[in-house]
Amino acid sequence: MYADARAGGGGRRLASKIGKGRRRSPVAATRKRRSRRRPVPVRGGAESPLRGEPAAYVPWTAPYVSVIVPVMNEKRTLARVLREASAVHPSTEVIVVANGSTDGSLKIARDSGARVLVFDRPLGHDVGRAIGAREAQGQILLFIDADMVIPASALRDFVQAVANGTDVALNDYSGPTRREAVHSVVLAKHALNALLERPDLEGASMTAVPHAVSRRALETIGPAALAVPPLAHTMAIHSKLAVRRVRHVDVGQLNPLRVKRERHNSLEPLIVGDHLEAIQWLVRQTDDRGGRDDGTRKRWMVR
Repeated sequence: MYADARAGGGGRRLASKIGKGRRRSPVAATRKRRSRRRPVPVRGGAESPLRGEPAAYVPWTAPYVSVIVPVMNEKRTLARVLREASAVHPSTEVIVVANGSTDGSLKIARDSGARVLVFDRPLGHDVGRAIGAREAQGQILLFIDADMVIPASALRDFVQAVANGTDVALNDYSGPTRREAVHSVVLAKHALNALLERPDLEGASMTAVPHAVSRRALETIGPAALAVPPLAHTMAIHSKLAVRRVRHVDVGQLNPLRVKRERHNSLEPLIVGDHLEAIQWLVRQTDDRGGRDDGTRKRWMVR
């Protein structure tokens, strides 16, 4: 543009003569420029069979299943867990949420080929599930723990249930109830399902893995709710999503009570509190009685 200004009209006439009779369409010019490009490599490092022609474009496709695995110092079982997770479906992404790991778990996760989200400090109970779900691209999300090796053949049942129309596919695990003193977490799960008018679920809950959810369920309840599994469970049922028990996986045997942890930092109060938070949410959506009738009680008589 600067050269044209200095040349004045003569410059414009010269440009006109050079271009006269030789003007090409933009399409033709583009085609000629493209023909000079080097062969485009295709997947696997091979070149196009026609020299100078671009190879066929292979479009990226989203995974069908996303397996979310929160990890904090689980090097003993992690490699086996990730191997089973990756075999769940031919189109699977495995998302590892490594938080506060210092035992070499991070290297194992990276070497496995999983997609790894790294946090240098612990995120707290179940927050890794929510973060993994937020980043997941699959139509079906499967949640497992890094300290329990569950065969892919068992995990596939949860994926298949969602593929067949279930929104939340639960582990059919209700916890031990045939004993004199039932654990308060087990009681909380049964009580919450009774309040939700789903006694058929017994003690099955999104608190226990494995479980799977549909993309529709995730969009309905939101990823953040998954950080408090009983809350997510309550929101799913209240939203009339299809929630059902799918397969029994005895996580009580796979992950026996950690005596040392329970003595100094028990999860029991936290999980019971999660259930109370879920009940509080339910009351807010309905009324002070969670939608239950007060019968013929005349409370005003004693106020």
